[in-house]
Amino acid sequence: MDHKTSAYALARLPMGFSFFGHGLVRIPKLATFAQGMADSFQGTLLPEGFVLAFAYILPIIELILGIMLLLGIAMRQSAVAGVFLICILIFGSSLQENWSAVATQLFYGLYFAILYLFAEHNGYALMTARRN
Repeated sequence: MDHKTSAYALARLPMGFSFFGHGLVRIPKLATFAQGMADSFQGTLLPEGFVLAFAYILPIIELILGIMLLLGIAMRQSAVAGVFLICILIFGSSLQENWSAVATQLFYGLYFAILYLFAEHNGYALMTARRN
């Protein structure tokens, strides 16, 4: 493996651990997390039922996406899914006028775009024959 492959694996790991960790800690307290998120959207345009439903599936998506990133599975598809998720989160943060969260989420979106761009260097992966 060359240095580009190693660098790509090293770039994948922080994002993978971040998403894996987000999902892992939220799933055991899913109802509390979901209600807290729904409460934080009171006074915005989004209906509470919609936010609550999304909050129940978000940690599962984060956990699965984190595992895919850590194992290097379907990196282009994982990166696209990550950008899509981040866009949803940016929309929600914008409705809350939480601009510091938007700034962080923009960084995550850029990071996913970079992972997408360099997915051809995904060599250290669980499924190397179908790694991109």
